[in-house]
Amino acid sequence: MLTRHDRTVVDCLDVARAIAPLGLAHVGFKDVGIERPVAAELTRRLKGAGAAVYLEVVSTTPEACLRSAETAVALGVDCLLGGVQAADILAILDGSAIAYFPFPGRPHDHPTKLGGTAAEVAEDCRRFRALGCAGVDLLAYRATEADPLELVRAARAGLGDGRLIVAGSVVGQARVAALHAAGADAFTVGSAIFDGSWVPQAGTLEAQLRGVLADCAAVAEAAEAR
Repeated sequence: MLTRHDRTVVDCLDVARAIAPLGLAHVGFKDVGIERPVAAELTRRLKGAGAAVYLEVVSTTPEACLRSAETAVALGVDCLLGGVQAADILAILDGSAIAYFPFPGRPHDHPTKLGGTAAEVAEDCRRFRALGCAGVDLLAYRATEADPLELVRAARAGLGDGRLIVAGSVVGQARVAALHAAGADAFTVGSAIFDGSWVPQAGTLEAQLRGVLADCAAVAEAAEAR
């Protein structure tokens, strides 16, 4: 995610240019922090580099969330993450090829925190899948009422074969391994790249991203060996 503190970084176009040689297959940004013309150019550049493009909704009002869904259609992103008004957002996305992943639980504030129990998250996941959502965007490590990994396991149980993306505060190989073991399919990372906390001893954006890729490969290899 080309984001820091739940906002798209203002130099996102420069960042997109810098990371293009890495050939990342999945890149995203938030619905706040940049104007639509910049978001349109960013989407164009990312798609031109061969990446699937994700837009994550972190707006705090229902009206703004619906406007962001309309923006997703206008931009032509591949996946829309966030928001809780699943039926209304799916109606906006109808006719597009955009896969939708709402927030289960009770997201609030900005940067976003997550209220709700494991049982509530599981029920939301079942409901979202029944509506036709591709999966969910779970703010597990932003939880205020439950253990993060309990939420991941609950979401996995509720989703069935839906895709489980974990967003927010994922840093380091140990946390990636724990998420994988609990049933997560994917995770997002933003601030940890830009503040250098993924690979604290390295100084470049490329080194941070290569560290993430290496840790993901190590977790996958360990899982296959078991």
